Amino acid sequence: MNMSNEALKYVPTTCPYCGVGCGLNLVVSDGKLVGVEPYKRSPINEGKLCPKGMTCWEHVQSPDRLTTPKIKKNGKFVDASWDEALDLIVKKFTEVYKKHGPKALGFQTSCRTVNEDCYALQKFARCAFLTNNVDNCARICHGPSVAGLSLSFGSGAATNPFEDVLNSDLIVMWGSNAVEAHPLAGRRVMQAKKKGIPIVVVDPRYSATARLADQWIRFNPSTHIALANNMMYYIIKEGLEDKEFIAERTKGFDDLKAMVQKYADATNIHGVPQETVKEFARKYANAKNAVIIYCLGITELTTGTDNVRSMGNLSLLTGNIGRPGVGVNPLRGQNNVQGACDMGAYPNVFAGYQAVAVPENRAKHEKAWHLKEGSLPDWYGSTLTEQINDAGSVVKAMYFMGLNPTVSYPDSNHVKRQLEKLDFCVMQDIFWNESCDYADVVLPGTCFAEKDGTFTSGERRGNRVRKAVDGPGQSKYDWEIISLLAKKMGLKGFDWKSAKDVWDDMRATTPGQFGVTYEKMEKPESVHWPCPTIEHPGTPILHIGKFSAADGKGTMFGLEYRPPAEVADSQYPFSLMTGRVIFHYHTRTQTDRAKQLHYEVPESYIQINTQDAKELGIKEGDKVKVTSRRGETITKARVSEDVAPKVLYMAMHFNQGVNNLTNTALDPLSKMPELKHCAVKVEKVA
Repeated sequence: MNMSNEALKYVPTTCPYCGVGCGLNLVVSDGKLVGVEPYKRSPINEGKLCPKGMTCWEHVQSPDRLTTPKIKKNGKFVDASWDEALDLIVKKFTEVYKKHGPKALGFQTSCRTVNEDCYALQKFARCAFLTNNVDNCARICHGPSVAGLSLSFGSGAATNPFEDVLNSDLIVMWGSNAVEAHPLAGRRVMQAKKKGIPIVVVDPRYSATARLADQWIRFNPSTHIALANNMMYYIIKEGLEDKEFIAERTKGFDDLKAMVQKYADATNIHGVPQETVKEFARKYANAKNAVIIYCLGITELTTGTDNVRSMGNLSLLTGNIGRPGVGVNPLRGQNNVQGACDMGAYPNVFAGYQAVAVPENRAKHEKAWHLKEGSLPDWYGSTLTEQINDAGSVVKAMYFMGLNPTVSYPDSNHVKRQLEKLDFCVMQDIFWNESCDYADVVLPGTCFAEKDGTFTSGERRGNRVRKAVDGPGQSKYDWEIISLLAKKMGLKGFDWKSAKDVWDDMRATTPGQFGVTYEKMEKPESVHWPCPTIEHPGTPILHIGKFSAADGKGTMFGLEYRPPAEVADSQYPFSLMTGRVIFHYHTRTQTDRAKQLHYEVPESYIQINTQDAKELGIKEGDKVKVTSRRGETITKARVSEDVAPKVLYMAMHFNQGVNNLTNTALDPLSKMPELKHCAVKVEKVA
């Protein structure tokens, strides 16, 4: 590169992809991004990056970025001024609110944008329209983690930091393909393996992560509870439970013990031989320090919350919680999925998981937000999937920030039909995505390289995001757009001048985050919440000495196995699972604009077992049609023993892909749709 040293600038920031929170340097020359270089001061990734991180700058200056507001007139989108677009939004949302009330509006924020944007949107929804119909896309990835871990431990977040696996004596990776989905967390596991720490991977598929395991346990898809109960039966039968820990720090053991007696032999459900289950149970219970790492293989099911509680049961039963080298750790799928929940972009809590149902919490926020006493609602708002289902009936207008629901939500055809029923729809994003066609107004926001702010990683660590370049055209900071809307409505408390102002606004009413200051986050190691005071050092490991629950106890639950909402039958004889590939992120809005990543995986594919392919006359690379009760998709076959007979696997990244097939059935506790399991049929395309 022909650049003088004076023209070159390194801006340390945080990767905009998965929830690991890797640090990197954006390289700027004469006001333009020209590359990425290692940020070796980061304790998270120590200068290493995955293929997505190395190419994360390539989409920023793409010529097809959104640069000006657009309004749909007579069925066609035309450029508009900011005042024209914002005035229209205020007018339409206010009309809906006055005519139909607060439950007729829906607000959804991305887990890919900074904390400050997420906080701004939920505050605006609650202050402007007194609605709790606020949600984020954690609903369709780790909503069950928030619900399940809260029920088990009192806090809905990972218990231990990523590097803590190096203090373990056994690493259990259950429903997690970290090597592809969270490569730098996977690197920590590889470091542990090199150190001699044994790794057990529990997964229906022989994934890239299963390949590095000391033991891979294949089980039937979506039978987590039966397998965990079967393990706990043997742990209790052989007296391997931590009796002292159970007596002093837990409740619910008797219920758990009674339930697992039914699972003395559950091989007919989960498919794992009893000797293997018994050996695994002993290995986990006898380890001095055992950690469970899990991901969407656990959560994206109608039993998602109970699956998470099953992981909690295992850790509580054996005392593997509340010290180094142990714990239950979800790998969060998106760069700020933890933060979006922390910021109160949820239908039942303010920032810091302060329940809206508690009068004192409402009163505190009414005072801080300059609202009339008694005005904030106490009801549980409509969730992400419920808002879609209610579009056109209960919900009349929706605001999406940084989301592409027609590709990433289950049953894409259903989502499209529902969006068409809305009276008014706003999409705020950095690119024109497939969902923008259904909007009435499209607003140009800014990406991670064009704004200051913070992401909160899956280990509860706040990480700084720093502006390297200006946004294109007339694009604005996303929190700034919300601020302008609020000012047009005459609201107080939205006169922020910087991202730090927004963060400090949140801190003022959020005890667990009050000590998480921008000053602390300037350091590469930053700080983990909870951090209640300025002097507090943060809390890398949760539940030391007592749990976060009100009574200080961890809770075990007797949980019954339930099959998926839709199982294979004679008409749809295959079970379809979904997942990710290392080269792409979500709906590829960003990663597919990186030439090398597109080259590696340019199109969708489906993994099919060798025997199934032979019976159907399908060969490697053949085009196949995959059909469910909701839709169909055309893709290419990859024939492999990685999946079991009658089991299929597809990545979730592609338009007109796997989410044409997936099921909208919901977990009753977390409202998670069953993205990981549906029944399909396959046929070769002539």
